[in-house]
Amino acid sequence: MTLISSINPTTGKVIKQFQPHSNEEINIALRKADTVFHEWKELDVSERSKLLSDFSQLLRNKKQELGELITLEMGKVIKQSVAEVVKCADTIDYFAVHAEELMQPEKAETDAAQSMVSYEPMGPVLAIKPWNFPFWQVLSATSHILAAGNVMLLKHSSYVPMCALKMEELLLEAGFPEGVFRTLLIDGPTASSLISRDEIKAVSFTGGEIAGKKVAELAARNMKKFVLELGGSDPFIVLADADVEKAATVAVPSRCINTGQTCIAAKRFIVVQEVAEEFTSKFVDVTEKLKLGDPMDKTTDIGPLVREEQISILEQQVKDAISKGAKALLPGGRVEREGFFYSPMVLADATPEMKVMTEETFGPVAPIISVKNEQEAITVANSTQFGLGASIWTEDREKGAFLARKLETGMVAINAFFRPEACMPFGGIKGSGMGREMAKHGFYEFMHLKSIKIY
Repeated sequence: MTLISSINPTTGKVIKQFQPHSNEEINIALRKADTVFHEWKELDVSERSKLLSDFSQLLRNKKQELGELITLEMGKVIKQSVAEVVKCADTIDYFAVHAEELMQPEKAETDAAQSMVSYEPMGPVLAIKPWNFPFWQVLSATSHILAAGNVMLLKHSSYVPMCALKMEELLLEAGFPEGVFRTLLIDGPTASSLISRDEIKAVSFTGGEIAGKKVAELAARNMKKFVLELGGSDPFIVLADADVEKAATVAVPSRCINTGQTCIAAKRFIVVQEVAEEFTSKFVDVTEKLKLGDPMDKTTDIGPLVREEQISILEQQVKDAISKGAKALLPGGRVEREGFFYSPMVLADATPEMKVMTEETFGPVAPIISVKNEQEAITVANSTQFGLGASIWTEDREKGAFLARKLETGMVAINAFFRPEACMPFGGIKGSGMGREMAKHGFYEFMHLKSIKIY
């Protein structure tokens, strides 16, 4: 079997290699998950919550160490890596506090003396997760999946095997029973083959649209529940009455956080023509001040991309835009040094048919398109296969809320860029997926709803 290599994006060099799990090891893990589920779901929810609380505290205690691991393995700048770990702890705490309340049966008025809807866990959930937030992508789902009484088998990205194994180690250290959470070092085809296994009851997938459709097809064929988060091309809409300076200042980190490798990063900047020149000028000024370099340096803003392939994809997207009339306002692009570095690029005069507008750009490339008015802004924003997040900038908050309902997305922020919170559902529509994570909506995704009437 091909070894799984952990590569440091800052240097391009292999850190460590891992032997994938064998078929025998996979079978043992599946049987263990099936067995431990029947014990875990019977554990009082208060005891599950206590373990979650202990786990969140462990994450906080080790936030620097874990942040450095994230930075080492996928290149996120250290200040953002540490913040990712803290965000995981906050989310886990939320479900530790609210799990008992969420597990309570919901009363209903019927012809019976007593009626209720009971929530019951499904069983082992196969989680297939990407590399860009190696802890958050996993633990944001783990928090409510485990709190509800399910167990999890993780197929993480082959880019981050060290992070994947570390999470299993930490959960065991926090006191979780063996088998409640298990990392499997396997490839994509092997993970797909597990969907049909009787032990697997549901699938949580975050990744690309093509792979997501394949997961949905396999899950549906085997009558398994699935949740898909498939990325996006989020519009950042600036109206004529916006605080343009603030919008531009926020727009830059909204595009460049995690070196632009974020599903809910702003990716298309749609600006009403009255303020387009002002916004673009400020956007370029702020972007120019970003510091590119060693991601372990606390003052660095832009680290490397995760792999060479990401640079190649961005180069193709930018070349397409330039060939169709876009103007590069910053030199940007590939940086000639070891590792996988790509300097931010701002593209003016973007048009709807360019790849930077129709495809997800997973890197610090910012296309700006000028539109006549807010109606055209909404039309352009909705002219995409994606529908994950969006932001609208206007001093008229009532108008902002009205326009938010016109956007074909799962999440919208007014005068900010959308940040996930444990108390709100996370997910998209159209090509950005289906189902939700977090909040009560995510909690119930992997629960059986049972109607009970007592006469």
